[in-house]
Amino acid sequence: MATEQFTDAIALLKADHRKVEDLFEQFEKTNASARKQKLAHEICTELKIHTLIEEEIFYPAFQGKIDQHTLDEARVEHDGAKVLINDIEAGRPEDNFYDAKITVLSEEIKHHVREEEKPSDGMFAQCRKTDVDLIELRDLMLARKQELMGKAKTEGLPAAKPTAVNLVAA
Repeated sequence: MATEQFTDAIALLKADHRKVEDLFEQFEKTNASARKQKLAHEICTELKIHTLIEEEIFYPAFQGKIDQHTLDEARVEHDGAKVLINDIEAGRPEDNFYDAKITVLSEEIKHHVREEEKPSDGMFAQCRKTDVDLIELRDLMLARKQELMGKAKTEGLPAAKPTAVNLVAA
């Protein structure tokens, strides 16, 4: 994954968005259980890595520089996705609600992406108006992403950990 491939941090995140959108589309088109399981795992891995680099590096870089509500909403949206990601990873395509969970996760991610990529006042538009060095940020995010991808291949990633939503045991 060459650094030059992404002009800046926002381009890196947008590339992640396009990749996950493609994976969701592939999932929708398949009926084979093994293929569904593989795609669901890929989707969950990509989203876990994406949320981690955003929450660890991207969002903190813009704390106090863009609308706080925008950052807070993004973190809560991430947590909603994490709950579904953990549920999907614990399940199998034969389980009740498996496909429905993927569908709802896809819808949540589409909403989140629209919010971030909104041209005039979305998160990314706000970020571009700050003095944050988006190329330096890209390099930090890319290094962390590569580290997490390596970990995903060798030992797997831990369950996604919600940080903004308090989960209450039923």
